Amino acid sequence: MSASLRLTSLSRHFGGLKVLQDVNLEIPQGGIFGLIGPNGAGKTTVFNLITGLLAPTGGSIEFNGQSLTGRKPHDITRLGIARTFQNIRIFKEMSLLENVMVGMHAQLSYGPVGLLASSGLFRSEEKRARERARELLSWVRLDHKALEQADNLSYGEQRKLELARALATNPKLLLLDEPVAGMNSTEKTELMHEIRNISARGYTIFMIEHDMRFVMGLCGDIAVLNFGRIIARGDPDTIRQDPQVIEAYLGREDDEASLDNVKGAA
Repeated sequence: MSASLRLTSLSRHFGGLKVLQDVNLEIPQGGIFGLIGPNGAGKTTVFNLITGLLAPTGGSIEFNGQSLTGRKPHDITRLGIARTFQNIRIFKEMSLLENVMVGMHAQLSYGPVGLLASSGLFRSEEKRARERARELLSWVRLDHKALEQADNLSYGEQRKLELARALATNPKLLLLDEPVAGMNSTEKTELMHEIRNISARGYTIFMIEHDMRFVMGLCGDIAVLNFGRIIARGDPDTIRQDPQVIEAYLGREDDEASLDNVKGAA
């Protein structure tokens, strides 16, 4: 399967601090891919470079054969990459439906004149956007609350809303930055089910997550980042047993504890 996303010799330095050093990584189309590593390993920096929030010090980033280096975040979104963040970023004063429709602005074809004139094109596009927004809310089982204010949602529901809004940009690749941070066990189980369903619809998912049980239970392919370098890659069983990974998480090579039992390590 050809690579959808390719990072080649990717580096990012902040002054003398080398946060990422010659990272080489290919994310194929389809499936759920995980990136884990101890705190400060450089995981979120990888996402910030992919989405254009930071510029690389060296190396390149390609998505479906197109270079992302030097592109603005909104251009990268239009190419088909969407992202959620560690900290929830929704419009709490707006309804769930409105929140998801905000994510569709780049997909709509009417302009300011059409909007002001309430043209037939505007009305048709808005109807289509509302229908699509309700469909995406149904994917995360929030369609029954479509008209409620987002501020009334539980924490876990707000996470789901952010996921639906990211999907509204019509991405080919979905980046999830700690999607279950702050969730209870029930909410995590629900979101795992919904992410699997989204993946089954053909979306490629690339996630960073602290919860090892969540990552190991969801991702078929995992890379491990430590001190800005990729030290391992493989399926969950391979990663659990890799001596370098165990050392990175537990601080000594002879510890045989499963990574499933490491709490808050990534």
